[in-house]
Amino acid sequence: MSVNTRRRSFIVLLSSALLVVAVGGNATAASPGEELVSAPNQVDSENSNESGIKAKKEAVATLAGGCFWCTEAVYERMRGVNDVVSGYIGGHVKNPTYQQVCGKQTGHAEAVEIYYDPSKTTYEELLEVFFKTHDPTTLNRQGADQGPQYRSAVFFHDDQQKAEAKKYIAKLNAAGEGPIVTTLETASKFYPAEEYHQDYFARNPNAGYCRAVVRNKVRKFNREFGDKIKKKGE
Repeated sequence: MSVNTRRRSFIVLLSSALLVVAVGGNATAASPGEELVSAPNQVDSENSNESGIKAKKEAVATLAGGCFWCTEAVYERMRGVNDVVSGYIGGHVKNPTYQQVCGKQTGHAEAVEIYYDPSKTTYEELLEVFFKTHDPTTLNRQGADQGPQYRSAVFFHDDQQKAEAKKYIAKLNAAGEGPIVTTLETASKFYPAEEYHQDYFARNPNAGYCRAVVRNKVRKFNREFGDKIKKKGE
């Protein structure tokens, strides 16, 4: 699903304390029947009433699991997820750029905000996918990507999310899958990343990083969570 441009604009304006009324070469061969990339869908912004109804059914989760290209690509395929926005959170610099975040001086993590329908998926299911599709045992590192911007973190929006994340981490540690180094941080101001980062895998499936890293994350999601993959038209 493509990123809703109006949603990203709303996030920026809301974070600035402004009141806004939204109106509106070759890829690696995939296994038979395996769809790794789908073109971003166009968002219908003509029916504002319908959009308002949908918004009431949405909840938000903010997760950081390394490069946001990977995390975004995984959740865009998940049933019940309406939209995924890549961005920066957890730092101390206003309106950070990608270059600043990569410089490791802003304190931000590359993260995604996931807008989902609680009647179709749960926060616990989002956590299950999160911990299965990245390595929560490596501090400030995912594969070759190193630095605090790649830390594993759950940015909780309320006490319930914090409790659920804490419980899930405890379960993983008890099962011998730890030690889990994922941090639990209060969700602070979220800054949407530059436009070229949004839907990156869908738009750049043949880019080197996508072929070497992102594609494998998506395949792992396909293998582990086949029952959670969106059907055509969802």
